[in-house]
Amino acid sequence: MHDVSEPAGVRAQVTAEEWQTRVELAAAYRLVAHFGWDDLIFTHISARVPGQPDQFLINPYGMLFDEITASSLVKVDHHGEPVMATDYDVNPAGFLIHSAIHEARPEVQCVLHTHTAYGVAVSAQEDGLLPISQQSIFPLARIAYHGYEGVALNDDERPRLVADLGQASFLVLRNHGLLTCGRSVPEALLSMYTLESACRIQILAQAGGGTLTRIPDAIVATSVEQSRQVTKGKGAGLAWPGLLRRLDRLDPGYRT
Repeated sequence: MHDVSEPAGVRAQVTAEEWQTRVELAAAYRLVAHFGWDDLIFTHISARVPGQPDQFLINPYGMLFDEITASSLVKVDHHGEPVMATDYDVNPAGFLIHSAIHEARPEVQCVLHTHTAYGVAVSAQEDGLLPISQQSIFPLARIAYHGYEGVALNDDERPRLVADLGQASFLVLRNHGLLTCGRSVPEALLSMYTLESACRIQILAQAGGGTLTRIPDAIVATSVEQSRQVTKGKGAGLAWPGLLRRLDRLDPGYRT
């Protein structure tokens, strides 16, 4: 059994920028657990190391999301090999998906993937995400779909995954789950919050058994601009400080 204590002195071995990214990524893992989006030790959130475009931070495979700290995150290269000492492995399926996206999309700093019940349920529906809620219109403007090819262990899947994603920020992995891309950790987390909410509302609305009212395409097409107005141009930066305050009240240990 692995010792889940944080490696000593990690903060002293990395740049201030990397440490900040580690704190934000650890916070994202804890928030995913807090919202009930985690799947034991499975699924991942990855973040590019500032100043090192071919190095990434990812969860230590075997550690629960509510145990993850800034120091315990594993730093790997683009082959998935650790570049700092660690007692933990890296999930090969998780790294394949994340590394493919990071390599193809240099502007993407964070990739967040979940296996939530509502997300998987929508991913199994032929029509995918429906325009039936205010929450749905924001992902619908930038959403893509990738067909299921089994557990992501085959390098041959990488180009198909990347091609299906294109320039989208939201990806529905058919029969598998959800994925969001962000220019920062907060952006990927808040995008997932919106996508997960839209999926949950869809399943609940369908369970009601009544005819669903769809939002017109013209309204969906204006959602990106509406989002900018609602967040005062601050995007994810508007809600993120509050989420950190909540997390600090619950358990500030993620910062260590």
